[in-house]
Amino acid sequence: MHFLSPLLENYIADHSENEPKVLQELTRETHLKVIQPRMITGHFQGRALSLLSKIINPKHILEIGTYTGYSAICLAEGLQKNGTLHTIDVNEELVAMQRRYFDKSGFGSQIIQHTGDALKIIPDLKETFDLVFIDAEKASYDFYFEVALKKMKPGSVILSDNVLWSGKVVEPLNPKDKATKVLLDYNKKLKEDPRVETVLLPIRDGLTLSRVL
Repeated sequence: MHFLSPLLENYIADHSENEPKVLQELTRETHLKVIQPRMITGHFQGRALSLLSKIINPKHILEIGTYTGYSAICLAEGLQKNGTLHTIDVNEELVAMQRRYFDKSGFGSQIIQHTGDALKIIPDLKETFDLVFIDAEKASYDFYFEVALKKMKPGSVILSDNVLWSGKVVEPLNPKDKATKVLLDYNKKLKEDPRVETVLLPIRDGLTLSRVL
């Protein structure tokens, strides 16, 4: 499902902050060399993540789901000078590419890569996170939310990506479609969970902003 026409999407991008050159290069290489390049964050959502991070001005960020590193660089733009961003992914093959662009972006010394199961890695991290971005395996969203929440304090923010799931959340549910059912349950939970206040933003494929109470 396309929520906006290509014409409107182009207008929105044209009237938002310009995409940094390093991210243009990362987008091009991702499309040339990596499977499922549509998974990359992209210009408009990337600028939204960057601006949200700058508003929050976090000391520590946690990202669950790195892919080729686009969103990590966007989020790192809002870090405090002595801040860190921990990013976790299961794909070892993308680590070198991520690192190359992290270093090229100027935030390389602040971005810490982890490869493996986020549910096992996060409990061992010592930081308290001001901003968390969840953009990994949809079936585990609720688990990611719970383990991340234990590492946060009131006023911190959790961003959850792909929560509209190409519009499938408002279509008749296919009993075999486990991913959509998980996201339906997750969206309902965030709306009703007394530990957070939540707004679902229609940015790209849906971005939920949840503030820890």
